Amino acid sequence: MILPQSFYNRPTLKVAQDLLGCFLVRTSPQPLSNFGEGQGVRFKIVETEAYNGPKDLASHASIGKTERNKIMFDGPGTIYVYFTYGMHYMLNIVTEEKDYPAAVLIRAVEPICRDAKFCVSTNGPAKLTKALKIDKSFNGLPIYTKKYGFWIESHAEELKPSQVARATRVGIDYAKGYKDKKWRFYIKDNKFVSKK
Repeated sequence: MILPQSFYNRPTLKVAQDLLGCFLVRTSPQPLSNFGEGQGVRFKIVETEAYNGPKDLASHASIGKTERNKIMFDGPGTIYVYFTYGMHYMLNIVTEEKDYPAAVLIRAVEPICRDAKFCVSTNGPAKLTKALKIDKSFNGLPIYTKKYGFWIESHAEELKPSQVARATRVGIDYAKGYKDKKWRFYIKDNKFVSKK
């Protein structure tokens, strides 16, 4: 079942945790890298990070609304893709009410492959966008519909609390007290988690 828009219209930390174990689905008329021609591919979400509102100094929204981050102020379930280091795209899903700037970064996914030769490295936010051919053309699109060939489905079974780990976010030493917030979530013992 596709996760509805209402799934994302909840507290950001809760959404970040509940996305673990859900499936990111991508279809494309062109071949996706190493996955075979024209077939849809599914990935289990295994690591996320929460960016929670204008006071979060690690968030793009902490400097106010800009041309770059304006999608964060859109409605829940909107895709927010930004370009970083001059080479990488980062995939985020907007959460909570419209005009409250918050989002969840999808940090790592596990490929669900029938054939091992089609599996590629997706253990990091830049690697997964490269594998799924996600770029700025997805910025501002809804994730809760099949219309654009990219959506998230609910997991087959809910994770137990003992299966989920919390840790500090990655690469945000500039964020003062917010750098120590344990707002990164991942599935324990999953080999595709980017940072332990």
